[in-house]
Amino acid sequence: MSLRRLAPRAASTRARRALGWLGLAFAAFPLAAPATDYVALPAGRLVSVLAGDADTAPLAIAPFAMRATPVTRRDFRRFVQAHPQWRRDRIAATFADSGYLRGWRSADAPGDSSTDLQPVTQVSWFAAQAYCEAEGGRLPTWSEWEYAAAADTTRRDARADPEWRARILGWYARPATGPLPKVGGKPNVYGVRDLHGVVWEWVDDFNALLVDGDSRTGKDPDKLKFCGAGAINLQDRENYAVLMRVALLSSLNASDSTGSLGFRCVHPIH
Repeated sequence: MSLRRLAPRAASTRARRALGWLGLAFAAFPLAAPATDYVALPAGRLVSVLAGDADTAPLAIAPFAMRATPVTRRDFRRFVQAHPQWRRDRIAATFADSGYLRGWRSADAPGDSSTDLQPVTQVSWFAAQAYCEAEGGRLPTWSEWEYAAAADTTRRDARADPEWRARILGWYARPATGPLPKVGGKPNVYGVRDLHGVVWEWVDDFNALLVDGDSRTGKDPDKLKFCGAGAINLQDRENYAVLMRVALLSSLNASDSTGSLGFRCVHPIH
């Protein structure tokens, strides 16, 4: 099996059309995020973990602004109250599975205010993208997320550091039990927080990350059985933590939701 790098693209044309069909009318109810919620990332170049052995040319990353932290339960509560079509009792089955917002005490509120600053989870790709569009942005592409997540507190790219890798992998090895931590961890060199150690995160092109030689697609139920074998052809074979994210995201459908998967938004910088 061989893997190749894909240019960033929308998660799917069908998904985009579905969002348009719903008639969101976000312009009437914008979610204006304070400027301090976003931090600017400069243009740069990235050798993606998705690059194949014969595809080592760095990707050019345009400047963009990223939410400093994942979207919280309080943020998402405000969204569903402003856009009731995204309440769990009103959302169309096309856009969310049965686990959507599971654990909320009511259809439009999580309940306990002590969890307000925890990252929102149990949110589908459709709902995450709709939130970002209501805020005037979008979900990050995988390359944008990987670019931001490669940094530590002092370096724009710490991925070659074995100690950094070990710390990241240590979080993935911990069992997902107990309540999620509040957002607002230590910032990386760009000022972005919580890219590791809190939740997994949706990206815009989640279903375009892996393409193999025998043309398997996201509809193939056996896809995950081939992710481990495919990893031997990735550019950075030792970055297991990132490969785990790739495997998870590639196994999902846009309507799926899990208790460990959240999101954050980005804006372009012109």
